[in-house]
Amino acid sequence: MPPAFHADRRWGFSSERLGISFHGNTLTHVDSPCHIFWDGTMYNGRSHSLVDATTGSAWAAVTAAANGIITRGVLLDVARARGVPWLEPGQGVFPDDLEEAERRQGVRVRSGDAVLLRTGYGRARHEAGAASGFTQAGWHASCLPWLHEREVALIGADTPQDVQPSGYEDVLMPVHAVSLVAMGLWLLDNCDLEACAATAVELGQWDFHLAVAPVRFAGTSGSPVNPIATF
Repeated sequence: MPPAFHADRRWGFSSERLGISFHGNTLTHVDSPCHIFWDGTMYNGRSHSLVDATTGSAWAAVTAAANGIITRGVLLDVARARGVPWLEPGQGVFPDDLEEAERRQGVRVRSGDAVLLRTGYGRARHEAGAASGFTQAGWHASCLPWLHEREVALIGADTPQDVQPSGYEDVLMPVHAVSLVAMGLWLLDNCDLEACAATAVELGQWDFHLAVAPVRFAGTSGSPVNPIATF
């Protein structure tokens, strides 16, 4: 420390060094396409060898969104559409649920949208405690053709996306695998959607301006984020 700092007894500061493991079932984060491989390839057939343990990914890293992701967001509150406070762990969301939520909310998902799925897990976590283990509500893989048809650009959920068990014994997380590797979708895992849902109900409005600003971690497969919905 420079001598001037030692001489000043009245001035002080605090500082941190942060180490973050953001993938998983807890922190809100964005997954970029280099996060998942299938048969050794990433989106658009790029080889997994483009990802190096020392330098990170040379393609489709989170820095591809260094200037932020800004688009129309649509909240589909499937728990509300089903008339329950939250979906139970292991309950999947299907295309019929998405269309019923659209109908009830008077909104329609369109090309370029970010679709955020509310299962109610945020409320369950606050009222009943966090779920344990790897069983969770979420998107069922049968929603992927629906999302592709609507030309969605990004999906998010208040869980880590995939319903678990997924129903596919040979694919651990089919929504992650297909959306990232085959569709080039970016994913927002573990969103807290309760305030967003409450505002949507109050205003009777289920679409909004969504801004997601990843940290510019060079070569990484994602970033912790704080998504902002502006109605």
